[in-house]
Amino acid sequence: MQTPTISEDTPIIDHDFTPEIEMGLLSQSPSISPKFLYDPLGSHLFTAITLLPEYYPTNTEKSIFTQYQHQIADAVGVGGNLIDLGAGNCQKAESFFNSLKPSSYLAIDFSEEFLQEAVNKLQGKYPHINMQCIGMDFSRQLLIPRSIATSNRTFFYPGSSIGNFLNSEALELLRQIKSQANEGGILIGVDLMKEDAVLMAAYDDPLKVTAAFNLNILRSINSLLGSNFRVDQFRHKVQINHVQNRVELYLEALEDLIVTWPGNSREFKKGDLIHTENSHKYTIESIKQLLKSAGFDKTQIWTDPKDYFAVIYAC
Repeated sequence: MQTPTISEDTPIIDHDFTPEIEMGLLSQSPSISPKFLYDPLGSHLFTAITLLPEYYPTNTEKSIFTQYQHQIADAVGVGGNLIDLGAGNCQKAESFFNSLKPSSYLAIDFSEEFLQEAVNKLQGKYPHINMQCIGMDFSRQLLIPRSIATSNRTFFYPGSSIGNFLNSEALELLRQIKSQANEGGILIGVDLMKEDAVLMAAYDDPLKVTAAFNLNILRSINSLLGSNFRVDQFRHKVQINHVQNRVELYLEALEDLIVTWPGNSREFKKGDLIHTENSHKYTIESIKQLLKSAGFDKTQIWTDPKDYFAVIYAC
């Protein structure tokens, strides 16, 4: 059995995020990048979120994958190099191994520790597939290791994670993917705009798993920055921005407080918000236009009966 490797010819995550975190916390409207949600605990909490009945994206996307798996395989082709962006526990990519029969699999995620554990398990089940994993912040720059063949590449970006980016950021990432896909393409999951009640239930579930996931970012920042955020001084807050067609996640201060870290501090008044995530929702036409602007001229689209979600292969 092969042992999955962490590539050495692509930079691993730069662990000094202090300037970026400080800039966000000290800005007039404080924010924390959503990538910091995915420390090892956050990654496990997100896996739990995907099991909630209220969180429709995972089950809806899975139903599309299942119903149209053969059509998707025909569009993508078999035997290629599968590059999994934001791989998490790798289960979504695994669901295509039998139909796509990839010759190699590259898993990329922000949480390197969580990813290595998942790929180790996966390699044991599929010893014939050459597997690698990389801890990478591809929101900055996407760099595929030289060990991955340049031909027949398929980038796999499920779960509507593209919605976490502003339109300009999403366009830049898709352009990078297009430039590195060569003659290949991208298989992407996209969340479609829908009624507020469905969105609120998905992002503020009754069990408060999403709240725990969002609040955990404070612990993640404490470990990176040396700050003294207290989780019990904040609460999870969701807003739906109809102008921007997105769900916005915040942490709201429950009292006046001061957070300190080496060399700096930030005062929060009761009710102040820290922005932690956007989740943009698309229409079929808007995502097709975004992909076209990034250089993807051809698209095949599959949706569910309610038009809650779309899976798209673009090349």
